[in-house]
Amino acid sequence: MTTNGLLDLGILFVALVVILVGAELFTNGIEWFGHKLDLAEGAVGSVLAAVGTALPETMIPTVAILFGGSAAADEIGVGAVLGAPFMLATLAMFVTGLAVVLVGRKRPTGDRMTVARDVLGHDLRVFAVAYAVAIGSALIPSELFPVRLVVAALLLGIYGWYVKEHLEAEERIEGEALAPLRLHRLDRRGHRRNPRVPRLRIVTLQVAVAIGCIVGGAVLFVDAVEGIARAVAVPEAILALVVAPVATELPEKFNSVLWIRAGKDTLALGNITGAMVFQATIPTVIAIVFASSTWALSEESGLAFASAGMAFLSSWLIFGAFRRAHLHGRRLLLGGLVYAAYLAIVVAVLGGG
Repeated sequence: MTTNGLLDLGILFVALVVILVGAELFTNGIEWFGHKLDLAEGAVGSVLAAVGTALPETMIPTVAILFGGSAAADEIGVGAVLGAPFMLATLAMFVTGLAVVLVGRKRPTGDRMTVARDVLGHDLRVFAVAYAVAIGSALIPSELFPVRLVVAALLLGIYGWYVKEHLEAEERIEGEALAPLRLHRLDRRGHRRNPRVPRLRIVTLQVAVAIGCIVGGAVLFVDAVEGIARAVAVPEAILALVVAPVATELPEKFNSVLWIRAGKDTLALGNITGAMVFQATIPTVIAIVFASSTWALSEESGLAFASAGMAFLSSWLIFGAFRRAHLHGRRLLLGGLVYAAYLAIVVAVLGGG
């Protein structure tokens, strides 16, 4: 490997450490933030955590579409918009399920997950409706742009209603169940007054530092992965459709694994399903409005839009029997099979198969 390749490997390692530190600070801080604001567990996992950890993968399409200024940039942005829900519904679920299986012997319930069905069920229903509407808008001719604006407004309304429903939920996070805030000791005056409960300002500081680490680490990670991929001659299309989305989804995966280890299954899965709802609404609105000609189903875009179908398929395979039966970690492993199937399709199509 060349000197640049070795440098990229070093940056990759540093980026992973930064993201891990950020994820640890974030999961700890966001729980305290929800407790201080008297929010429900669903609001913390599906709204606050989901939006905070969705920033890295949201930045890529936003910057590409709004500031790229070219058809190629719009294609990259639309690919990233479509790639995020797919990665969350497949690979993120697989990693979370693997974590449950691996720590199952230390859990009282084994690999059976203790989750709030109403929270996750609500997330999945909203995702299915919102993403179906967003994908359906790709069939609207670009000449009917006002109709697309109506769809964009509808998606924004759906997400606003979704957040409102979570914020009005009644179940609250109890402070006694929380681990001590990592940065509480830095607030000497507050720590002297109450060694257990931190002040809101230090909680907010920790969350802000964590998001900075997550976003900065993700940017470094993506740059390093791109450098390594080019050094070993990975095709650009595979890089855009597969490699970069995997890198930007790391925060959700790390956060969910940390919450699984702590036995907080609703937060772990809510972090993913909430991010799915966010990605199905806010970034798609940006694509529908500002990359209208590219957000269209065609022969050229068929491979990218096929990822949406795979996201729906994975969600159905994992949660199809959720109402009637318990959810087990091993069921989440099905997401990995769907991801592998799509990856095989991508390789076959780009290879002329």
